[in-house]
Amino acid sequence: MAPMSEITPSPASAEAGELFARFVELIARLRAPGGCPWDREQTHETVKPMTIEEAYEVAHAIDEKDDDELMGELGDLLLQVVFHANIAEERKAFRLRQIIERVSDKMIRRHPHVFADDGASTPGEVLRSWEAIKAKEREARGKDDESMLDSVHRGLPAVMEAFQMTTKVSRVGFDWPDADGALGKLDEEVLELRDAVRAEEPDQRAIADEVGDLIFVAVNVARLTGVDPESALKAANRKFRRRFRHIEERLGTDGRTPADATLEEMDRLWDEAKALERGERGDNST
Repeated sequence: MAPMSEITPSPASAEAGELFARFVELIARLRAPGGCPWDREQTHETVKPMTIEEAYEVAHAIDEKDDDELMGELGDLLLQVVFHANIAEERKAFRLRQIIERVSDKMIRRHPHVFADDGASTPGEVLRSWEAIKAKEREARGKDDESMLDSVHRGLPAVMEAFQMTTKVSRVGFDWPDADGALGKLDEEVLELRDAVRAEEPDQRAIADEVGDLIFVAVNVARLTGVDPESALKAANRKFRRRFRHIEERLGTDGRTPADATLEEMDRLWDEAKALERGERGDNST
């Protein structure tokens, strides 16, 4: 397998490397004595919320298809990586070079179809090979009894965790045959939730359990139809904001707020917002 040293930088990557080196020095200068008082007092713990926020802002820029915004947000996310690396180096925990070396070695190791003589030629074959390589890595670390799901971090948002877990197990064949199969399960979960809600003595724990099952299956319907559930839900949230804002604005013309309106009035204005959106798009989407 080709070592990292055998990968020759292109002129463009060499130029980017020079800029990256300057950026690393810039962050080091901010953290050094005589640098920025605020930057110098930050720790992994204080920077962690900002790291999460920047990752979500990257996702938002992608959803908005705003390349200029995406460029800026990727820069902010890169800042977080370099900042954490600088803090770690000051603690003598590890260096930025070690981060890059580790992830580079991992990518080479997990892409033998590119850097060695593995014959994987389709995305499906690549993913199966990826999981097999990860299993060997766990074995080499003396952790071959780990679940393949242990690599899906438990701290992920619930929708993302469900998506990642079921994506992983699908690579070893544990999956519905198609989206229709998952839709059938979704119908089943709706019935079970309805029964729990309509029980003579509703059990809140049972209802919560059925709601969780319903959402979990809905995530899989999204996955099997090639839809990212987080992005889809974000789009639905944006749609809800737009339509409810329409209700507020229309009521506002009469000096009223939603609190002053009936449900029937708000439903009518909601349908009006939907009709306006369909007209703008020239379609019949809901």
